[in-house]
This record gives sequence, C-alpha cells and structure tokens, in this order.
Amino acid sequence: MKRLLPVLFFLLLFPFLNADAQTPHEVRKQLVAALKSSKTTDSLYTKLDAVKEKSGLTIGYIATLQALKAVHTWNPYFKIKYLNNAESSYKKAVAMDVHNIEIRFMRFSVEHNVPGFLGYNKNLTDDRETIIHQLKKKNYGSADHELVQAIIKFLLESKRCTPAENEYLTQQLAPPK
Repeated sequence: MKRLLPVLFFLLLFPFLNADAQTPHEVRKQLVAALKSSKTTDSLYTKLDAVKEKSGLTIGYIATLQALKAVHTWNPYFKIKYLNNAESSYKKAVAMDVHNIEIRFMRFSVEHNVPGFLGYNKNLTDDRETIIHQLKKKNYGSADHELVQAIIKFLLESKRCTPAENEYLTQQLAPPK
C-alpha cells in the first residue's frame, strides 16, 4: 500500500502538471468561455504557457489568448502590447505547422475582428487561401467535424471570400446527396 500511494498521488496530480494533456476539444471549449471572461483567459493562458514542449497548435492557442487579453484590458498600451505578442506567437505557430487549419483560422478570426487601421490584417488572404486549400484536400489536422463546420461558416460570414470560394464553402455545408 505504501508503494501505491506515491503512484496514486502522481496520477491524481498528473493532469495539473501536464497542461498539454488537455485535448484540443477541451481547450477549444475553454477558449469559447475565455471570450467573455478575463479570468478564464488568464487561467488557460497560464496553463498552456507552462507546457514545456509546445506544439504549433498550443502556441496558436496561446496567441489567441494573448489577443483575448487585448480584448479584456481597458489600457490602450496593453491592448497593443498583447496584440503584438499574439502576432509574434501566431507567426511562430504557423511556421511550426504551416498547413494547420485551426491555427490559420484562429489567426484569421483575430485579424478579421481587429480594426483595420491598426495594421493587424496582413495574413487574412494567405490564411483564407490556405484554409480553403486544406479543406479541399480534406486535410483537417486536429480539427473535428464541428470545428470544420464552424470555420466554413465563419469564412462565409466574414465576407472576405471570392465568389468561387463562397460557392465551394456553401457546397461543403450542404448535406450529402
């Protein structure tokens, strides 16, 4: 029993030691909650930032949380600082996993929502084109069906796609015949 206690303690503590053990689905749910809560944003950011060996996707999540920190703060200096941090993190995440539609989507959605005069919209076209190219190849990476559908809907609602892209995306939403 004495030998089992340290193992049991480790197993109970392990989820808190390894934040990367969270599945992308779990992180996505927390990101949605973080949209409305600075406390959730800070908590998830701290968890993911503590991960020792970060994947491109983890860095993409961190970048999104940095952008959300900009949303939650009232101080203009910190808004710009957080957006600069997010931009740098997205660049690193994309470099690590260039074809990942989830990373590209997170960056696209942030750049789409930041006022254009701030200049944080340099990657909109590249991200949109890459996402659509990967959708055509059915290269979804870690994105599940629900996320793929959300990405398609967001792209359509963004009004940033060409007529041909809109047609393709609309076909992807239609139920199979």
